[in-house]
Amino acid sequence: MSLSEMSLMKRLFSGVAVAAFAVTLAACSDEKKETAKAPETSQTTTGESASSTPATSSGTATSSETTAATPSAAAEVPAAEGDVDMAEVLKPGALPDMALGEANAPVTIVEYMSTTCPHCAAFHNNTFDAIKAKYVDSGKVRFIVREFPFDPRAAAAFMLARCNPQDPSKLAEAAQYFPMLSMLMKQQETWAAAQDGREALMQMSKLAGFTEETFKACLTNQKLLDDVNAVRERGAKEFGVAATPTFLINGQRYSGDMSVDTMSALIDSKL
Repeated sequence: MSLSEMSLMKRLFSGVAVAAFAVTLAACSDEKKETAKAPETSQTTTGESASSTPATSSGTATSSETTAATPSAAAEVPAAEGDVDMAEVLKPGALPDMALGEANAPVTIVEYMSTTCPHCAAFHNNTFDAIKAKYVDSGKVRFIVREFPFDPRAAAAFMLARCNPQDPSKLAEAAQYFPMLSMLMKQQETWAAAQDGREALMQMSKLAGFTEETFKACLTNQKLLDDVNAVRERGAKEFGVAATPTFLINGQRYSGDMSVDTMSALIDSKL
């Protein structure tokens, strides 16, 4: 491994895992409470990491108790936080979009997420599969995931999801990306705050077909890291993404974990 590759690997796996994970908890969207709070802000940085300025934080990974998290027979449609130009949103970026569903579906959802965000994990573990079965597989929704890493370890996880495990010089297809992302979300507590993040992610990656050699090759790809960070920068600067998860849906922006009922009500309102 060259000196530049070793330097990149060190930046991705610094020895501050627990502190970084705590910061991510704050950067991750702190769900809406009954008492109004000032909107969260986050500051993205260039290079190997993204940092945030937390507005509020629960300090735990169980802060997804929201009005959206309580199933109900008639869930309310959440209020949009702003408008976006979907024609601009859907223009090609630094990386190909990872998308599921028909290109001409009446509803398009673009989710900006971080792999180390507990609220993102809650959405993907508790809501995403049901929404996929109900709306994506039926042709009503096209669902796109975009990277918004708040810390180097999240960026490393996204890089692994983006790499073809057999040939990391090539990008993975959606059929490889989404299963890897699902595994990362389901096992987030195992690797995101592990003291040895490199080893934890390597073991996860082996389950997806990586070898130690392809794992190293993927995570020492400076261009891929730059592209992942460029996706985050574009979301922040052009579309007002400041917390995760953030959803851009048919020209409007929403943030925070949502239950199946709430997301269903929101999609139904767009059909």
